[in-house]
Amino acid sequence: MERTLLVNPGTTAPCPARARKRSDSQPAGLEHVGRPTEGHPGSGASTMPASALPRTGSEPMLLKTPVPLGSIADTLRASDGQLHAKAPTKPPRTPSLMLPDASGCPPTYCELVPRVPRVQGTPPGHSCPEPEAPWWEAEEEEEEEDRRFVRPQAEVSFCPATNPFCLLGCQNRPLETEVLRTLRGLFLEHHPESTALHLLLVDCQATGLLGVTKAQRVAMGVASGLELLTLPHGHHLRLELLERLETLALAGALAVLGCAGPLEERAAALRGLVELALALRPGAAGDLPGLASVMGALLMPQVSRLERTWRQLRRSHTEAALAFEQELKPLMRALDEAAGPCDPGEVALPHVAPAVRLLEGEDLPGPLDESCERLLRTLHRARQMARDAPSFREAAARRLRGFRPNPELKEALTTGFLRRLLWGSRGAGAPWATRLEKFQRVLSVLSLRLEPDR
Repeated sequence: MERTLLVNPGTTAPCPARARKRSDSQPAGLEHVGRPTEGHPGSGASTMPASALPRTGSEPMLLKTPVPLGSIADTLRASDGQLHAKAPTKPPRTPSLMLPDASGCPPTYCELVPRVPRVQGTPPGHSCPEPEAPWWEAEEEEEEEDRRFVRPQAEVSFCPATNPFCLLGCQNRPLETEVLRTLRGLFLEHHPESTALHLLLVDCQATGLLGVTKAQRVAMGVASGLELLTLPHGHHLRLELLERLETLALAGALAVLGCAGPLEERAAALRGLVELALALRPGAAGDLPGLASVMGALLMPQVSRLERTWRQLRRSHTEAALAFEQELKPLMRALDEAAGPCDPGEVALPHVAPAVRLLEGEDLPGPLDESCERLLRTLHRARQMARDAPSFREAAARRLRGFRPNPELKEALTTGFLRRLLWGSRGAGAPWATRLEKFQRVLSVLSLRLEPDR
């Protein structure tokens, strides 16, 4: 292979080779082996036998061990000086340095500037620790259960009432003004879609759809609360769900009836509840128990009788008023009759209230023939919910993937917090029927104070 001559950028003819002393590390220097070099008698390179020279031809030689960069620079020196600082047109055939690429690509041919791995690169075989996933995103461990029969327990609760609360002290009175002001600010800071995801997360935990431990599964004999609420020993869970449904509805009605200011303020509170209901519907968050609670607040007699407030809603927020009348009310009627949507693709948590009320012995309204058909539909829907519980779990986890809740807002939507907020630390332990009756009277007084009867 002929050696490429260096060309002076200012001329077009190649320079003669008389003034260049070739380094014996170049392939062209092999023709001078055994003869004296011109102009330099006594040069050690002229008497060195050819067998003692290292092999440096067109065959590349890979170094098994890294070579210091200083020795590589020495091999690139000529006997009469160092090469020009600018890289030549064709790099000399020096031994290559093969270093792994920090990006994971195959090693490349290294010339004057060898590729050095970055210091901040992760060593092979070591991965950076990833942040721990929240409990609603964690994969359930597939462990082989004990094959022996374990008698299910009746007392399985997903709504612990003894947890300390950040927004409430150890002792609190009902409807503390400072706490209500803080909650109002929290809900104003979050969009309805964000609040809907917070409510979905808490509802899935309260229903026993997400976050169920192995001990709880063994205790109740099934994998989720959607199955437990259809069984005889699910009585305690059914009572908890009924209390949660009513408590959320009472809190939503208080958000409207507690606005003692201008009429527009109450209309804005109504609009906020309507927008939250739209964010909870099927196809959005898909939290049907949460939707039933919000609609229960809007349809409560103490709220629905506020004629001036609803008239202001139609005047100032026409779109929300039309959505409530034309979409939300028919949807809620169909869900209560066990005829609404219940596909795990568009619903994350199904509407459990009709089945829970029926299994707790409540009578179905309407004529006998219609109630019989509704009874069959409700029982069929309950069986379908229990069968599709794994699909609902996957749908809920998919909607909550990547969601990071606000701790205070999440706490404010739990059943235990609302119980303490509405009835105080002393009244929270009273029977549910007594608490419900007393608070209904409080809401009636507030409603009459806002718009007295004519």
